Amino acid sequence: MTNPIENAAYVSVGRACGFAGLAIFCIVIGLSFDAGLAALVGSKLSITLSLVLLVLAWRAPTRNYKRTETWLILQPGDRPRANVAQRLIGGTLRTVYLWFAQQIAVVTIVFSVSAIVLQARDLTL
Repeated sequence: MTNPIENAAYVSVGRACGFAGLAIFCIVIGLSFDAGLAALVGSKLSITLSLVLLVLAWRAPTRNYKRTETWLILQPGDRPRANVAQRLIGGTLRTVYLWFAQQIAVVTIVFSVSAIVLQARDLTL
């Protein structure tokens, strides 16, 4: 990634997802006394994060580019002209939000399968 707008968008969205992931991780660890419950809660929280990212991706093209963290991260020399900034930053953020939503969806699948297996195992014991 040599595109500064793309780099800034990945840093911005990645940092936010990292903090959300840390919160989910802490909750799941807090519920580790019941592995099935922990996996179920993890799946619900991660699908919520994925849905939030999808909503943000949907809104990204029309959100004011000057109010985004991506714009603030960019060095003044890397910022596009105003007549193309909305399209470039909005489009890039949309792509990045969708990429992170897809990655989190994979985590959701892992949590969901784990919850099903763990809860089924508890039923057979």
